[in-house]
Amino acid sequence: MKTILIKLLLLVLLHGVAPMPANAKLPIVIKFSHVVTPDTPKGKAANYFAQRAAELTEGAVSVEVFPNSTLYKDKDEIQALQLGAVQMLAPSLAKLTQLGIREFEVFDLPYLFDDIQTLHRVTEGWLGANLLGRLETKGVKGLAFWDNGFKSFSANRPLHDLASFKGLKIRIQPSKVLEAQIRTLGAQPSALPFSGTYQALRTGFIDGAENPHSNFFTQKIYEVQKHIALTNHGYLGYAVIANKRFWDNLPARIRYQLTQAIGEATEYANRIAQEENDQALQKIKATGKTRIYTPSAAERAELRRAMLATHAKMAPYIGQSVVNAVYEETGFDPGKQ
Repeated sequence: MKTILIKLLLLVLLHGVAPMPANAKLPIVIKFSHVVTPDTPKGKAANYFAQRAAELTEGAVSVEVFPNSTLYKDKDEIQALQLGAVQMLAPSLAKLTQLGIREFEVFDLPYLFDDIQTLHRVTEGWLGANLLGRLETKGVKGLAFWDNGFKSFSANRPLHDLASFKGLKIRIQPSKVLEAQIRTLGAQPSALPFSGTYQALRTGFIDGAENPHSNFFTQKIYEVQKHIALTNHGYLGYAVIANKRFWDNLPARIRYQLTQAIGEATEYANRIAQEENDQALQKIKATGKTRIYTPSAAERAELRRAMLATHAKMAPYIGQSVVNAVYEETGFDPGKQ
C-alpha cells in the first residue's frame, strides 16, 4: 500500500492536482480516466459527456478522456481521484469498496436483478441516490450510475452445467461477493486488473472470466477463450464520480451545466448498453473462434440454485439493511428462489 501511495504522489506531481477555485481561468480542464476501450458503452458515454460538456458550457470546460488505462490502471485510479491527480472516473461498482463502502457490492450478488428495468428501480431511485451520497465522506462526489450489462462466463471448455466449473480459475474484479460467488461453483476466484485479463488468459494463468459481451469483444477475449455460456448471472455497472473538492469549487453555473451533461450522458449510456452488448455477441459469433452456448432451463436453474447461496453468506458483510432495501425495491424474495 505504501508503494502504491508513493507512486500516486509522484503521478500527482507529474499530472497536476485537481482543486479548482470558482474564479479559475477558462477553459477548466477535467481529466476523465477509465479502463475500457472507447468503443464500449462506458467509453462511448465518456466521450459523449465530454462533447456535451463542451457544448453546454460553450467551451468553458474541456473534458480530456483517457481510456483503456492510459492514465491510471484499476488499482490506482480511486486513490488518484482522492489525491486530485484526476478529476473524474467511472469505476465499476465493486471498486468502491476500496473506499471502505462495502454496500456497493450488493450489485455483485448473483441473479439479483431479473432485467435492466428492475435494476433501474435501485440505481434511478432513492436507494441509488443514498448509496452515491455515502461517497462524500471519502472526498468523492457520486454523480450517476452507468450500465454495461449482464455477464456471461467464458472458458476453454464447455460450460454446460455446474460440474463444468469445478476447478477452473476464473478472473473477477476485486470483490468479496464475487469471490464467494465463484466458490459456490467449485471454481477458484482470481482478482486481476481488467487490463491484464487477456494476457492472463492467453498464458493460462487463469482459465476463464465473467464479462458482458462488449468487454469480451473489445478486449479480444474471444481470441483466447473457446467457449462462452450465456448465463446472465450478474450485473456489471459503473459509478460516475468526481473529486468532491474539485466539484464543489466549480462555479455554480458550470456545475449546473456539467450536471446536465452528466444527465444526458447517463441517458445515452443506459440506452446504448444493451444494443452494444447484443452487437458484440454477434461479432464474436462471426469470428468463428468462440462457441456460444445458451444453457437449458434446467441447467440455468442448477447454476442459479448454487450461486444464490452467496446472498445469505455475504449479506452481513454488505450490510443486511442495504440488501433488504434492494430486495424490497426489486421484489426479490430469497425464500422463493
